[in-house]
Parts: sequence; C-alpha cells; structure tokens
Amino acid sequence: MLKLPIHRYTRFLLVAPHYPENVGACARAIKTMGFTQLGLVRPSRLAHPDHPMALKMAVKSLDVLQRIELFENLDEALVGSGLVIATTSRRGVSGVLSPSEIARRVHARAEAGHTVSIVFGNEKTGLTKGEISQSEVLLRIPMAADQPSINLAQATQIVAYELFRYALEQRQEQPE
Repeated sequence: MLKLPIHRYTRFLLVAPHYPENVGACARAIKTMGFTQLGLVRPSRLAHPDHPMALKMAVKSLDVLQRIELFENLDEALVGSGLVIATTSRRGVSGVLSPSEIARRVHARAEAGHTVSIVFGNEKTGLTKGEISQSEVLLRIPMAADQPSINLAQATQIVAYELFRYALEQRQEQPE
C-alpha cells in the first residue's frame, strides 16, 4: 500500500456513531485511500468495532477495525492534534471549506509532522455546537440537492479521497 505523510498524520474521528454498519463502512472507506487511524467517541452500545455488522461492512479493513481507539469524550480524542477539522451539513455557516480546499491544509500540516483530526458527527444529529467549537476549520461537502446530508461512510470516503488525491498530486509535482 502506498504510504504518504498524510496517511501517518491524519485520523478520522466519529462522534457518537449509532450504527455498527457505518463503523465498518468508514473503516473500509478510509483504508481504500491508505488511511488507518479511526477513532470512536462515545459510540452507541451497538457501534463497536467488534459488532458482527461492523465486521461484515469492513471488507478487507479488519486491521483498521482492530486498531480503532475508543474515547469517552472529544477532548480526550483531540489530544495531540495540530489541526482539528469539524464536518457539518448545516447551510449558512460562514467560513466553511470544501474537501478539496481542506486537502491543502491537511497536507501542509501532515508534511510538517502535525496530527490532523477530522471529526464527523452522529448519523442523525451531526456535531453539537460545542463539538464544532473545538475545531479550527469547518468542512462541508457541497451537494446539489436539498438533501440535508449524506451517509457517514460516504462522507468519510469523499474526504479521504480528496486528501489522497491532493497528496498524490503534490507527490507527482516534486522534482526527483
């Protein structure tokens, strides 16, 4: 598997995930882009990495599930983060960046050896205002429809893809 600095210094945090299927699907989504750091903050009683449905959805990503870190609260999960990015599906929030815009910032921090935490909210309610306030940057995936949000695993896949794509682009532009 291709490993870039962005892989080593980027972690995906799911706050209060409800469904074990999403935990497994998120593990698979980030692994396809070379990422392996996944953390769960206050998961529901079902949304644990050892749940049979999480295992089923984590096709060829069991290693990511086995390394998942569990946290009691977001403060604990963010320890050591040099950049915290919170995701939101809310419209009308100012200063929100797209995944492609975020990629530049994440890449720069990872290249400098700083851990970047990308925080995703609960499938039903997203992140609270308090959780969002702990971030330095807000991320929103643009959508054409008036659909309020997309599936948690789809969101992690889109973000992971944009980060990986940007890192590959930068790598190809480096002189040999």
